[in-house]
Amino acid sequence: MLGRGVVLSLTAAALAACAPAPAAPAPVPAVATAAPSPTPRPPLPLDGDGTPQVLPTPPDLVDRRLPTVDELPPPADGTFTSTVSPVPPDVLARSTWAPQCPVAATDLRYVTVAFHGFDGRPHTGELLLNASVAEKVAGAFHSLWDAGFPIERMRITSVAERDAPATGDGNTTGAFVCRAARGLTRWSAHAYGLAVDVDPFQNPYRNGERVLPELASAYLDRANVRPGMIRPGDAAVRAFARIGFTWGGTWRSPVDLQHFSATGD
Repeated sequence: MLGRGVVLSLTAAALAACAPAPAAPAPVPAVATAAPSPTPRPPLPLDGDGTPQVLPTPPDLVDRRLPTVDELPPPADGTFTSTVSPVPPDVLARSTWAPQCPVAATDLRYVTVAFHGFDGRPHTGELLLNASVAEKVAGAFHSLWDAGFPIERMRITSVAERDAPATGDGNTTGAFVCRAARGLTRWSAHAYGLAVDVDPFQNPYRNGERVLPELASAYLDRANVRPGMIRPGDAAVRAFARIGFTWGGTWRSPVDLQHFSATGD
């Protein structure tokens, strides 16, 4: 998972403390992506260890089909479009990239792709991706477009979103986030721009009793099929498999239903 709305993540101070040739970062729990849903939700209460609590899914999010707020101009003619380019300085500045991250800024690409919203309308999203996979991932999202797969929001995660208190309702599809792997001392595949999370709320991460986003427990019931859910053999799984990405839904523990990775983790 990506940015805001889940747990504490790699802080700017922690990044600044990393060596110029970065060693593995300190353990950091999962991050979720995140613009809040239209109804703003307060930060989640914390367990005794400071971990945001997993709470029942609010009734209005049990079958989540929220409209997309356009943050980029939608496709002019309503057809699929995509672009891949070097990362503009202003885009890099609002991302989580810092010199201590394990990938050089010149090895990232700024990618825009069209997507269908849950509102049935065409929208444009943005991603930061490793240059080695950028064109292929754009192609995978073309396949999702052709299949009519809905996405709520696709936006580059900012430092503020990544480090915000968990609200448990994040649902941003995204790729690059400079952070550690969940609970580990090595960088996440997201920190290299080599992983993509798709509709995190409809496709939560689970490790034992831990669910991320924390309000998404209703979506652990995979027999109750709702729009945006990724299922074995569906268009999303096939699209990313064609470009050599592994789906976290095939893992035994944890199970990361939203996650596709070029590295297998």
